[in-house]
Amino acid sequence: MAVKKISPQTLCPIARAEDVVGDRWTVLVLRELFMRNHRYDEIQAQTGGTPQMVAARLKSLEADGMVERRAYQERPTRYEYHLTAKGEAFYSVVLALRAWGETWCKEEGEGLAVSYTHRTCGHQAGLGPLCDHCGEVLRREALISEPTEAYVEERTARREAFKSKP
Repeated sequence: MAVKKISPQTLCPIARAEDVVGDRWTVLVLRELFMRNHRYDEIQAQTGGTPQMVAARLKSLEADGMVERRAYQERPTRYEYHLTAKGEAFYSVVLALRAWGETWCKEEGEGLAVSYTHRTCGHQAGLGPLCDHCGEVLRREALISEPTEAYVEERTARREAFKSKP
């Protein structure tokens, strides 16, 4: 993937951020890393991206300092992908996208795909950026993820379909 960099041509922080994460596939790769899926096959299965697309996005995220590769097997060499501090800092953006999607992109009566419990107060966190109960800023490490059964089934079906591909 040839990444067009416009950053040197503008002072706009939105345009600069768009250079790094400005496409659907990159955000989906980051979603998987936030969901603690570190292996290439699982990232590809859950995003639905082609091998070339996933590899290109991971390479680009690594070059931008958001992701680091860690070898987990020597022969053949295989890597896991982990968020750096810069990548972890993107969580608030993912949380905001989730809130917007839950609010504006759902059918009437459709529930949340994932609920979060705020570890700090023990109550439902809501959509953020502040906890609905205690008002504290939501941070990834302070949230307990509770996917609905339907969302777990959807993700399992994607994984199984990916494994059964020739």
